[in-house]
Amino acid sequence: METRNIMIVGVGGQGTLLTSRILGNMTRKAGYDVKISEVHGMAQRGGSVVTYVRYGDNVAEPIVEEGCADVLIAFERLEALRYAHFLKKDGVLIVNDVRMDPMPVAIGAAEYPENIIEDLSKKYKVISLDAKAEAIKLGNARVFNTIIIGVAAKRMDFDKDTWIEVIRETVKPKTVDINIAAFNLGFDFI
Repeated sequence: METRNIMIVGVGGQGTLLTSRILGNMTRKAGYDVKISEVHGMAQRGGSVVTYVRYGDNVAEPIVEEGCADVLIAFERLEALRYAHFLKKDGVLIVNDVRMDPMPVAIGAAEYPENIIEDLSKKYKVISLDAKAEAIKLGNARVFNTIIIGVAAKRMDFDKDTWIEVIRETVKPKTVDINIAAFNLGFDFI
C-alpha cells in the first residue's frame, strides 16, 4: 500500500494527541507500519498543535510534507486555514467549525479572518461541522474529537467495527460508551 498521510491540527487541549493515538492504533491493528510525530508549540497556552500520522507498508519518516496530506483534520477554523496548504490536490479537509481566538486576536493586535470555511471551500474539498455543539448534545463537550474521527473514518479504508474496537481499547474505560456514541454520530454525518 502506498503511504497515506493524515494531519491533525488544533489548539492545545482539544484532544489532538488522543486522536493521533486512536488513528495510530487503528493503522497498527490493520497491520501497517505507522509513524506519528507531534509538534506542540505553546500548546498549554492555547497555541497550535500539529500531529502527523503516516501509515503504509513501509513508512520511512513521520513528517507530512506540504501538498501531501490525504486527510487534514482541523479542530478549529483558523488552524484549518493555517495548514490547508498541506493537503494534496484530491485530499479532504475536515473542519470543526469552531472559533478559538489566538492571543494576538484576544489582545486586539490582530483580527480573526472572516469566511474561513467558505474561502477554503473554493480551493479544497471541505467537510465542516460544529462537532463541539454535537458533543454537547451528547452530554460531553470533550468528545467532539471522536465525532471528527467518525467523519474521517468514512474517508479511510478500515471497517466501522474495527474503529469501535480501537476506540474501546484506547479511551479511558469510563468514557467508552460516550466516545462510541460520538464516533457513530460522526460516522453517520453526511
